[in-house]
Amino acid sequence: MSRRAYLLPGPNSSAIRPAAGAGAWLAAYIELLKPRVTFLVVLTTLAAGALAGAHWLGWLWAASLSLGTALVAGGTAALNQHWEREVDARMRRTAGRPLPTHRLTPRQASRFGLLLVAAGLAWLARELNPLTALLAVLTSTVYLLVYTPLKRRSPLSTVAGAFPGAAPVLMGWAAATGSLAPGAWVLFAIQFLWQFPHFLAIAEIYREDYQRVGICMLPVVDLDARATGLQMRLYTLALLPASLLPTLLHLAGGWYFAGALALGLWLLRVVWRTAQRPSAAASLRLLRASVIYLPLLLGLLVFDHLR
Repeated sequence: MSRRAYLLPGPNSSAIRPAAGAGAWLAAYIELLKPRVTFLVVLTTLAAGALAGAHWLGWLWAASLSLGTALVAGGTAALNQHWEREVDARMRRTAGRPLPTHRLTPRQASRFGLLLVAAGLAWLARELNPLTALLAVLTSTVYLLVYTPLKRRSPLSTVAGAFPGAAPVLMGWAAATGSLAPGAWVLFAIQFLWQFPHFLAIAEIYREDYQRVGICMLPVVDLDARATGLQMRLYTLALLPASLLPTLLHLAGGWYFAGALALGLWLLRVVWRTAQRPSAAASLRLLRASVIYLPLLLGLLVFDHLR
């Protein structure tokens, strides 16, 4: 069934037309979870656990961490879409989501999100340890109650959002060891710094959408793109040495160091070019580069650590 079949006659209609059929209903709930984002969160969490030594814990441990993390991340995504449904309906990039298209009701989304978050937290506390569950609840709370409302008030929302965005690595480390060692905070720093060129690129690409609904991302208020370019450069410059620290902490060896250096210089080159000549096309190239950079870096780190 096409997406048009779910749409109402007008965006202000109060009537609800739920998704027809069990398959369409299930697809709407799955979409509410932001599965691609949730999958990346799970992978990041598992990578941090592997670096902390969790490869000795076996696949049952990995399955438990994956399930609990997916439940909390997916539930948080559903609650975020519930609270931002009116904004989502006015933006081209989000207008096709389940709530703006009325495939699900706000009540369905909120109940679903709360159920998943509660189940995920209970699972993490019972099957892993309380510290992992505590980090998960802090991550979800900051994302929903700090980052989400701040997006319409200040460009500092990117900084606030970078904390829950980097927290999954702390969860993975805590799940493996029950504590947070220096290695966990190095991984947190890498993930934290990486988010700035990544999300500033997204904000530049969708600047008109964000401007229309009053989301105060830096590219929206920075009309000449100077401040945006400066922040991209500074955070990427900081990311480069941060990405080399795992070698100093003996989490990885020379292969990782060489690869991280090459990846960091490549990303810095893309950022520099984007900052010098800002455009939607340049931001799209930066977005693609950032999406390539992080999985390669973490994959190389885990590979060099385990070999």
